[in-house]
Amino acid sequence: MLVAGVDSSTQSCKVVVCDADSGNIVRHSKVPHPDGTEVPAEAWWSALREATDGLLDGVSAIAVAGQQHGLVALDASGVPVREALLWNDTRSARAAEDLVAEFGGARAWAEAVGLVPLAAHTVAKLRWLADHEPRHADRVARVLLPHDYLTWRLLGGTPDVEPITDRGDASGTGYWSPASGEYRKDLVALGFRDRLPELPRVLGPSEAAGQTSDGLLVAAGTGDNASAALGLGIGDGDVVVSLGTSGTVFTRASHPSADGSGAIQGFADATGAFLPLVCTLNAARVLDRTAALLGIGLDELETVARQSVPGAAGLTLLPYLTGERTPNLPDAAGTLHGLTLESMAPHHMARAGIEGMLCNLADSLDRLRADGITPRRVLLIGGAAANPLVAEIAAEIFEVEVAVPDPQEYVALGAARQAAWTLARTPTPPAWKPPPAREFPPPANGPGPEIRSRYTTLRQRLHGV
Repeated sequence: MLVAGVDSSTQSCKVVVCDADSGNIVRHSKVPHPDGTEVPAEAWWSALREATDGLLDGVSAIAVAGQQHGLVALDASGVPVREALLWNDTRSARAAEDLVAEFGGARAWAEAVGLVPLAAHTVAKLRWLADHEPRHADRVARVLLPHDYLTWRLLGGTPDVEPITDRGDASGTGYWSPASGEYRKDLVALGFRDRLPELPRVLGPSEAAGQTSDGLLVAAGTGDNASAALGLGIGDGDVVVSLGTSGTVFTRASHPSADGSGAIQGFADATGAFLPLVCTLNAARVLDRTAALLGIGLDELETVARQSVPGAAGLTLLPYLTGERTPNLPDAAGTLHGLTLESMAPHHMARAGIEGMLCNLADSLDRLRADGITPRRVLLIGGAAANPLVAEIAAEIFEVEVAVPDPQEYVALGAARQAAWTLARTPTPPAWKPPPAREFPPPANGPGPEIRSRYTTLRQRLHGV
């Protein structure tokens, strides 16, 4: 029996078809998405249709995992009132600040919904839409997330089809509480200036959303990070560091988080547990831009950087190329510090790019440690994890064993596993074999603490955080 999993990410739609019992991938496809921080939701649906064309023969169930937080606002006819606002659209930064103040501060938000609103979160985008495009806001009848929208389209996509979501994705909106399992409609009204659109029904982890017109079972789906955790099969002490467009650091927990500092997003996961997560805006894109600056291909970056030394001869990069979410510096720019006649060389700049990206993520890992989480190992995933030097430096800077699983589309794989779970109707997900991984132990008395100390000093001096 076959199942399909969809990863509708910022960059593309990826689909894998797997054996439902073993999880082995039997076929896959990929279709790009348009660039930008606002995108027509219809473009995601077109990409999904193209990616699944001819791919679903023999498939019994499907689930969609999608980029979190994005705002898809539909009118009463089911037509988007405007292009979808993506997680990386920072125009809602001021709206987030206003909402935090209006509800009584960061601690009040964390206790209410497990997170403190930032520009990325859906509730802040609702406020931005209400204040900047009130005519559009007045037409909104339903508010969906990207994965909700695609699931709704799979089920028919008409006004009489009830939209659904799951705990994992709902927990990233800023108006659903992982602790209580309920929407906070007072926060919807606060965000949307007293408007109360219809919200998707929240399904349990293995609950079916319905069927397509040709009888394909549709699972609940989830957010991309929860789906990656399910695809990786993470266990106790596993912390995932994902090096995508953004960087995420997350783990599985048995209890919800309520971090008043706002650094930890207290999400739910796709199994009925919780997924404390810290996110940065800048990860693999730092390496992309470093390679471009040096006039080399991304595949050459490792070779050039290996000619440098730990600490990049004194060069330190604060990698806030698109502002930053953790720390919350939406208007910041990147900083390259420590240029000398010796350090101003391509190989040192290449290594500084890698170290800067990883120091930013190490700060995020420390946030989880401060919340009582003790990492046994770090699972490094995403495109940049394929670079062995990145993994080696990560072990130095994180000061914990780093494991790099074999490259797979883990978000799509997690969605497929959820589809198999829904199809099987078992109490727990199917026991698919964990992926093999290459291990990188932390060096004894390595250079990581010195590199991080210099990075921290510069960050505090320039930004006070």
